[in-house]
Amino acid sequence: MSEPRYGIWIPVYGNCGAMNHPLEPRDASYSRAKNLIRLAERCGFTTTLIAQHIINPRNQELDQLETWTAAAALAEATSSIEIIAAVKPLLFHPAVLAKMALGIDAISSGRFAINLVSAWFRPEMEKPGINFLSHDERYRYSNEWIRVVKALWSGEKVNFQGDYFQINDLKLSPAPIAKPHPRVYVGGESEPAHELAAKEAHTFFLNGRPIEVIRETIAQVTQKARYRSQPLGFAMSAFVIARPTDQEAEAEYQNLRAMVLAQDDRSELLKGVDSEVVMFKNMAKYPGVGSNGGTAAGLVGSYETVAHRIAEFTKIGVGTFMLQFQPFASEMERFSTEIIPRVQALTVENEAIASLKK
Repeated sequence: MSEPRYGIWIPVYGNCGAMNHPLEPRDASYSRAKNLIRLAERCGFTTTLIAQHIINPRNQELDQLETWTAAAALAEATSSIEIIAAVKPLLFHPAVLAKMALGIDAISSGRFAINLVSAWFRPEMEKPGINFLSHDERYRYSNEWIRVVKALWSGEKVNFQGDYFQINDLKLSPAPIAKPHPRVYVGGESEPAHELAAKEAHTFFLNGRPIEVIRETIAQVTQKARYRSQPLGFAMSAFVIARPTDQEAEAEYQNLRAMVLAQDDRSELLKGVDSEVVMFKNMAKYPGVGSNGGTAAGLVGSYETVAHRIAEFTKIGVGTFMLQFQPFASEMERFSTEIIPRVQALTVENEAIASLKK
């Protein structure tokens, strides 16, 4: 068991998991994102994810941080943390996106990655007049799109004739600093998402789920990726509530859950969701706090409980934890102080046990 990486979701919507916590500002500004990512860097976090929407899916009147301009600025404002920018292929021609990514790769000295998201919120495509393809066709489009992007990242002259894109004698320079190219993360709960990740991803993003569900999903996607030359990595989203005791953590969970139930009006969001998106079909099955599975991963409990659960997820193949907190800054610092050292100790202990068994 190796020690996992830890990352944070930048609060691009201005809040986290539909809450409006009294100690947390509703602030989607770049300034807040910069302050949080710099704090995360100081706290030992090694990666961050910036989700992408052009309008706020929960309420189109609210602010929404723009992903790619923020990613470029955050690359300049930081020194060590990996910056992952989500991208929806329907919003960018692959040649344009490939060149933009190479620019941020250079600004960050090779710390940049992309999270390929095939889209689920209809209004941000339909309102500007972008054709919103059917669910499975979006994945076929994304598959061809990322092949073009990777080819252009190679530094070679590209000729590509596909169903959606035709590239003629195009070469992008300079070549990427990250080798062989920026990492590609892919997530999703549908069969097409698993197939795309198995073929094209460096790391597969899992939504927070109970450990038995995560174990099964890792096994399924690993089987699809069995012919790859390089193994597929796994990352998982989770919302953390850690306290000195399990009882205190449960009380805070109930407090946050009550905020969600009191304030969360998903009517606008759900009206815009593609009904074929599996993640939203599973929302009722895994209720809780936070987005992308949130507390369904079970990282709620005493410091010892949370550390042991992270260690258990690590044993089954989760190498990166992309985390949410509320209030964000203070709870992130608590995680750094109380949880990361405990997981480090468990890692050393488990490695020693494994060594004795050899």
